[in-house]
Amino acid sequence: QVQLVESGGGLVQPGGSLRLSCAASGFDVYKYEMSWYRQAPGKERELVAAMTRSGRSTDYADSVKGRFTMSRDTALNTVHLQMNSLKPEDTAVYYCKAAYNRFLTYWGQGTQVTVSS
Repeated sequence: QVQLVESGGGLVQPGGSLRLSCAASGFDVYKYEMSWYRQAPGKERELVAAMTRSGRSTDYADSVKGRFTMSRDTALNTVHLQMNSLKPEDTAVYYCKAAYNRFLTYWGQGTQVTVSS
C-alpha cells in the first residue's frame, strides 16, 4: 500500500525553525521526483521545493531560497524539509508529493505549519 505521511509541523515564532518529514511506504523515494508544496488559507497550492530522482538537484521557490533545505534519506525512505528563519507568510499546510510521471503521483495528508508570535 502506497502511503506518504508528513510530520513535524506545529506552531513556531517568527525567526524560528521547523523540520518536516515525509515517510514513504509502498515505493522507493529515489525512484520518484519528490517535492514539497504548501497551501495557505484562500490561496492556491504552490510548489516549495522539488528534488530530482538522482537527488543531485533541488529547485526552490524564490520565496524560500536560502531559508529552506530539502533532503532525502534513502535508508529511511524519507524526505525532509528544513525550514529556517520562518516568517508569518510561511504559514500553510505543507504537503509531500511523489511523482513517477504525470499520470502516477501520490500526495500526503499534509501537516500544518503556523508561524506567529
